[in-house]
Amino acid sequence: MTTQLILASSSPRRAEILTQVGLRFVVRAPSVDEAVRPWEDPEDYVQRMALEKARVPDERALPRLAADTVVVHRGIIFGKPQGREHGLEALSALCGDVHTVLTAVAVWFKGELRLKMSCSRVLLRSSNKEELEAYWRTGEPQDKAGGYGLQGVGGVLVERVEGSPTGIAGLPLCEAIQLLREVDVQVWNSRPDGNCT
Repeated sequence: MTTQLILASSSPRRAEILTQVGLRFVVRAPSVDEAVRPWEDPEDYVQRMALEKARVPDERALPRLAADTVVVHRGIIFGKPQGREHGLEALSALCGDVHTVLTAVAVWFKGELRLKMSCSRVLLRSSNKEELEAYWRTGEPQDKAGGYGLQGVGGVLVERVEGSPTGIAGLPLCEAIQLLREVDVQVWNSRPDGNCT
């Protein structure tokens, strides 16, 4: 079967989401500097990251899909934990309060960049130190923005979600499909009106 696109990400969750809708892709994860610039707000940062990842040249003449996700709580960006202590601090800050999950998705094709944003709100229930320690030991939080995974064991911490579950997981499917359709990638459930409803 013919490859339809390049996934510019090493995230297994993004690959799973694309596979679920029958897309055929190859993974080519780029290496980009993910440091937040001092003047960047969370939306600017996540959009810049998605665009930089999508822009990385590849030898294949295929659309290149990239995404970036951050958790934002009280104006602070929570990316992937930098170790156990950092991860537990993030989880402690997020539990018992609402935070925002921003995911930008970008497609580069034939010299053109396209971008869409997904914004969701998540309430994690209050949890004690022992429970968060036990969750950390599962290994799941270590490569996830904010230190938890909605789609995994971390789902037990999630009390309420407003927005896109796939956006929270790292790739907002509705927005990604719209962008791919704009560059003529055939998606199994694409609609002529471009809507996802």
